[in-house]
Amino acid sequence: MIEKKKLFVIIRNILIATLLVMLVWILFHHAITVYEKKKYLPLGEMVDIGGEKMHVYTEGEGEHTIVLLAGLGTPAPVLDFQPLIDELAKHHQVVVVETFGYGWSELTDRTRSVENIVGEIRLALQEASIDGPYILMPHSISGIYSMYYAYQYPNEVEAVIGIDATLPDAIEYFEESTPKSPNYLKLITPIGLSRLATIFSLESVLPITTDRTYSQENLKMTTAITAWKGYNRNIIDETNEISKNIEKTKGLSFPNSMPVLFFTKNDQRISETGKTNSTFLETQLTDSPSSDIVSLDGHHYLHWTQSKEISDQVKLFIHSYSE
Repeated sequence: MIEKKKLFVIIRNILIATLLVMLVWILFHHAITVYEKKKYLPLGEMVDIGGEKMHVYTEGEGEHTIVLLAGLGTPAPVLDFQPLIDELAKHHQVVVVETFGYGWSELTDRTRSVENIVGEIRLALQEASIDGPYILMPHSISGIYSMYYAYQYPNEVEAVIGIDATLPDAIEYFEESTPKSPNYLKLITPIGLSRLATIFSLESVLPITTDRTYSQENLKMTTAITAWKGYNRNIIDETNEISKNIEKTKGLSFPNSMPVLFFTKNDQRISETGKTNSTFLETQLTDSPSSDIVSLDGHHYLHWTQSKEISDQVKLFIHSYSE
């Protein structure tokens, strides 16, 4: 009986100690987050969207305005796109709209539906006094939002350039399922697990690239924002909304005369049927003579290592339909 009481006391003390350590860590996480947010201020403009702030970053000048839109879960889009921004901004005005839950933008309670996300992007551009028509340049999941944007508001879109972009019909073409995230993952950021990832697995949260592609200051800010925003509730909600957003956009197409350019990873056989990224993207090309597919070596985040080549191809693409 005495041994059981001792065991109970030991277990109780371990639980109390564990809870105290967790509480101290959570308080530390929130305190350091406040400090970091004061240290790393937004690089662009904060615009008001229905009482909440969204971050819009602009660099460069030119006749054409390229709007970069990030892939799902990219914690700091402006910083992630920086090598590509630097190249594109030599010839064009480049804009990055960080949607709610990303980068310096606030969180929102609005559903992460394609209608809301596209509506927020449009308003952010208007509030930042950035006039269209725009060249939408989506990475990954933002391909779905760009498809919806171009279909619903064709007069506002000059062209679309996808960076290994996800398009609505791809799921059915490749017979894939859409991802889901359990709601308990929304706790990752508030309890500081995202910060632990930056401490114990830093390489997993930073771009996979060669030295000096990103500045040390950029990487420090990326690490900090990942701690603030990694797996936040908006990103989890966006993940769980993908299947609905695909259903809403499945069967849509880019306006037939709109120039589209798709950057994709060099072909890999997807299935025994011989379907590849390129064979799918061929079904998404428009009748514009400028529409094309460019295959590149690299990661899904092609701009991590191929920013110069992407920028050169973009310059040729724009010249092909605007001269």
